[in-house]
Amino acid sequence: MPQPAALDGVKVVELATLFAGPLATAFLGDFGADVVKVEHPTKPDPSRGHGPAKDGVGLWWKVLGRNKRTITANLSDPAGAEVLRRLVADADVLVENFRPGTLERWGIGPAELHAVNPRLVIARISGFGQVGPYARRPGFGTLAEAMSGFAAATGEPDGPPTLPPFGLADSVTALATAYAVMLALRSRDATGVGQVIDLAIIEPIMAMLGPQITWYDQLGYLQPRLGNRSNNNAPRNTYRCADGRWVAISTSAQSIAERVMRLVGRPELLDEPWFATGSGRAAHADVLDAAVSAWVAARNRDEVVAAFEQAEAAVAPVYDVRDILADPQYAALGTVVTVPDDDLGPVRMQNVPFRMSATPGRIRHTGRRHGQDTDAVLAELGYTADEIAALRARGVV
Repeated sequence: MPQPAALDGVKVVELATLFAGPLATAFLGDFGADVVKVEHPTKPDPSRGHGPAKDGVGLWWKVLGRNKRTITANLSDPAGAEVLRRLVADADVLVENFRPGTLERWGIGPAELHAVNPRLVIARISGFGQVGPYARRPGFGTLAEAMSGFAAATGEPDGPPTLPPFGLADSVTALATAYAVMLALRSRDATGVGQVIDLAIIEPIMAMLGPQITWYDQLGYLQPRLGNRSNNNAPRNTYRCADGRWVAISTSAQSIAERVMRLVGRPELLDEPWFATGSGRAAHADVLDAAVSAWVAARNRDEVVAAFEQAEAAVAPVYDVRDILADPQYAALGTVVTVPDDDLGPVRMQNVPFRMSATPGRIRHTGRRHGQDTDAVLAELGYTADEIAALRARGVV
């Protein structure tokens, strides 16, 4: 008999919009949590309208809203606040990303919610955290990518600071939030008491940027923009093949660097004193890149990849989505899954990001329509049909 999902029985209430909070709860829902997403009755999560749409149906939302039930409630209305109190009475987790002070102003801040349910774990996501001179500023992932040091270190040496073309800081924050929630639940199981988690989007991405602060603290060293190169090893770059496609090569290990240079016909470079260390090779990246580029440019991508694999050197083709969907490794891992959708039929999307042998996650359904589950969830909370109709007539739900 199959085991229950890892988070079976965990109830999560989501009061978040756009990306970091909703993606965090999606990760929890992937492993069995009952996620109830609360949206404003007339102002749905803007992510429903972000990016390309098909027949008026936002596709990003179908991924971001997966494995969630959706209800509407105007939390600034006392009757809507009461809906939230009932929701959290038996909940394990609440995730919110209102600007700091908003829930307190509505009388549903952590103190009030913990009075209803002391076991509740409350994750508060904001651009700059709950305290400090910037706490009340509006904050988005783009600002975090700029302020964390990511943009300053990304891009070509003679080019501008570069931002990613997707929600990188939000996505990293989502993973950090899911991790923090699990830690808080572990603590709650031991103590019986929930707690408040303060997540500033500017921080998790900074934690991913390596020892930049320590380098500066100890050496006064500032990470420069290097394009696709590294200051730790070389050759490390992207290289254009004869057929116009690209490959990425990394030589973090000395043995790999040696294999690459033998493969491209420049074994004499191994005898250079500087070749013996990653930093030495990085200082001579122009020489190494020229050798690799010339060799790669004379061959098509499949030839390059096959030769590198034969030489046991590290290489990867630079993929777009078409390549991903055709790749046998991703197929073997089940990285892409097809999920049925009420509006679109079968929809392909990224699967859960790892596999567990006993309690695997899965995408049970795509993002649901705005408020699709309002009546069912309110009925579970004890509201009668007449009470739900009255709330709807008032614009509360």
